[in-house]
Amino acid sequence: MRLRTLAVPLVVAGVVATMAPPVAAGAADAGPALSVDATDVRHAISPHVYGMNFASPELAEDLRLPVHRWGGNATTRYNFRNDTTNRASDWYFENIPNDNPAPENLPDGSETDRFVEQNLETGTETVLTLPMLGWVAKERARACGFSVEKYGPQQSTDVWAPDCGNGLTPEGEEITGTDPADTSVAVGPEYVTDWIEHLQSRYGSAAEGGVEFYNLDNEPDLWHHTHRDVRPEGLGYDELRDRTYAYGAAVKAADPDAQTLGPVGWGLNSIFYSGLDQDVCSETNCWSNPPDKAAHGGQDLGPWYLDEMRRYEEEHGTRVLDYFDIHIYPQQSGVFNQEPGSAETQELRLRSTRQLWDPTYVDESWIGQPVRFIPRMRDLVDAHYPGTKLAITEYNWGAHGHINGALAQADVLGIFGREGLDMAALWTAPAADAPVAHAFRMYRDYDGRGGAFGDTSLAATSADQERLAVYAARREADGALTLMVVNKSGEDLTSPVSLTGAAAGTAEVYRYSPADLTGIVREADQPVTGSGFTATFPADSITHLVLPQGGEEPDTEAPTAPGTPVSGTVGADSAELSWPAASDNRGVTGYDVHRVAADGTLTRVGGGTATSHTVTGLEPDTAYTFVVTARDAAGNVSPPSPPLAVRTTGGTAPAACRVAYRVASDWSSGFTGEVRITHTGTAPLDGWELGWDFPAGQRVTQGWSANWSQQGTHVTATALDWNRRLAPGASVTIGFNGSRGAQNPPPTAFTLNGGTCAA
Repeated sequence: MRLRTLAVPLVVAGVVATMAPPVAAGAADAGPALSVDATDVRHAISPHVYGMNFASPELAEDLRLPVHRWGGNATTRYNFRNDTTNRASDWYFENIPNDNPAPENLPDGSETDRFVEQNLETGTETVLTLPMLGWVAKERARACGFSVEKYGPQQSTDVWAPDCGNGLTPEGEEITGTDPADTSVAVGPEYVTDWIEHLQSRYGSAAEGGVEFYNLDNEPDLWHHTHRDVRPEGLGYDELRDRTYAYGAAVKAADPDAQTLGPVGWGLNSIFYSGLDQDVCSETNCWSNPPDKAAHGGQDLGPWYLDEMRRYEEEHGTRVLDYFDIHIYPQQSGVFNQEPGSAETQELRLRSTRQLWDPTYVDESWIGQPVRFIPRMRDLVDAHYPGTKLAITEYNWGAHGHINGALAQADVLGIFGREGLDMAALWTAPAADAPVAHAFRMYRDYDGRGGAFGDTSLAATSADQERLAVYAARREADGALTLMVVNKSGEDLTSPVSLTGAAAGTAEVYRYSPADLTGIVREADQPVTGSGFTATFPADSITHLVLPQGGEEPDTEAPTAPGTPVSGTVGADSAELSWPAASDNRGVTGYDVHRVAADGTLTRVGGGTATSHTVTGLEPDTAYTFVVTARDAAGNVSPPSPPLAVRTTGGTAPAACRVAYRVASDWSSGFTGEVRITHTGTAPLDGWELGWDFPAGQRVTQGWSANWSQQGTHVTATALDWNRRLAPGASVTIGFNGSRGAQNPPPTAFTLNGGTCAA
């Protein structure tokens, strides 16, 4: 676990603190007029629009990354129990175990456990992708969806695993008739329940600081392509709905405060066509009359799906869809590439961001029509399922290592905030020193001290948004007016900036440009009158202006230390903490809980906006010391609270319970038994051990969902890590195969953690 220091550095890697002279007036072309109205407040900007997929811990901490997604094709068949993924069409349809330092401890310490732990360390919310396909990797070993030995020679094979082919014959024909059991084992919604219970046992529920967001799989309308070894036919309207109902309901039953995102389609076509129609029409060119759409009244998939999700809530009283999530990748030639491309491609990349919002922009690809992606999504939600939020959990405008990509990224982030998107995650995160990473820093950490773009969107217009884009927001922590100006013209531009409702003063100026691609440069301050100013924006630059308002100075005052924490319930692997609130001159925005090592080093173990937190993942019968710090919106951190020392329990405790025992199947010499344990106590149960005596010499020969042992007639079943924590009223079902003689009477008495359990 990486350690975090509480000290706030004056300069961080990639941020250059030297002063740079402004561009000389008159040395640039006349630019389009910019206008900002600070009195025209539009909406709050969700911090979740600044998310990423698979960011490094260093970048996540640097950006105070708000949300971090674990997604992609490989997650559709992920098995958390053996920490193995199938890489699907991304890599020869192979099962490949994830690197794991201690596989004997699985499911503890899996890749997804470590992903969540990184996010807890950096104060980041987690988005996990839940398999909804119905198949996951069968074991912790390599396996091939298209074995050359089994299915014959193929067009291409993995050089490191030559029996794994790409599923195409040497002539380029798709191989069919594969057996899903070659790589996978069938699972249903209970798999999701088990996984969420495992996560809760280690990190708590969503309300307790655990995993808050779950993607309902990844691009299911492409399963017939990406996972065709187990799912060769496209996913239709009805099956998408039914799977969303089943898996969304499983999420809500396991963690009512968790948020779900669906249908997680691959792009614009995911709004119009089901996977079945995309499959059939790609072969028969039936796009003008797709059969699955025709069977559903001719209604596009997107509005139909939202109607069905609304209907479920009306009938069941539970919302199983919280975010309408569709991915977008620009389809214009060369734009998505990681090479910047020709001058024409770079210009196209910068124009193509207009597809996110502009009704006059005709997409310059096979789409050939206005896309207006975010307004289109919002119109659908408003008409068919009001209250549903909007997400784009994968997008990429390419050229991460080039200033052209940074300009496009800065423009995209500005559009996300202005258009009121609720969540976005870049696929995938750039290197920490890449230009696109600096585009994120312009919004999240422009000064190396946590300085951020405002969180309330304001009206801002440009006479030519395609050449010189402008975005504005009020920063609620200190009232500062923040402006982001992106020069996409390739020329130095001098433009007037008119301001309404802003005070005169001096604006701080931060810039990222080809003049220094290693970091953000603090430029000379910009004088501002009550009506505005005129400034030169260099070619290919991103400029962030920060203007204090109402005579307020930047907030440099840290909150006071929180009061002394007190402990609530302390279990074998968790501890409930609460503390008196801190105070701040502008307002406390959150708290962080830290574990204190013997040498005084602090390690963040969780936090949030509440004055309480349950720390999970602790060792039984172990002493721990915790402190709490407070932070404000400007990134100022308080001194630590007084310490709190706790000791976890030994692992089990007597519990109130009820047991239901049944014989699920029976034959001449053996049987299958099932035991359902219900926790009837009033406090969470951390760890359980169930015991009983067989009355007629029966023996357990094999068991699941528990660690099983038998001495003489006495049977003991002990919790696994993923099902050890039971909330009041929660149940867990375990099972076994057994041998028997002529009689098979049931046990008559059960104990749980040494206490009597009602049968």
